[in-house]
Amino acid sequence: MRRDAIFIGIEVDDDAAGDAALAAKLAETCPVDIYADAGGRVDIVERNVDECILCDMCIALAPPGAVAVHRLYDPEAVVP
Repeated sequence: MRRDAIFIGIEVDDDAAGDAALAAKLAETCPVDIYADAGGRVDIVERNVDECILCDMCIALAPPGAVAVHRLYDPEAVVP
């Protein structure tokens, strides 16, 4: 997770990050292009992370616990 992000932090579980099908789905679905398919591996596009609109589509697509969205402005709020 980026340490210099202001609003949002994104974490992808290491096992899930290597899932080619998940990488393609996340890259296709994210409305602000936070995820990229890097040759069958999930890549987080760091410059887009703070553009997250908290739509939770990435969480709905991924297996439980594979993707976490951290609201850095509210340390108690983590969308699992």
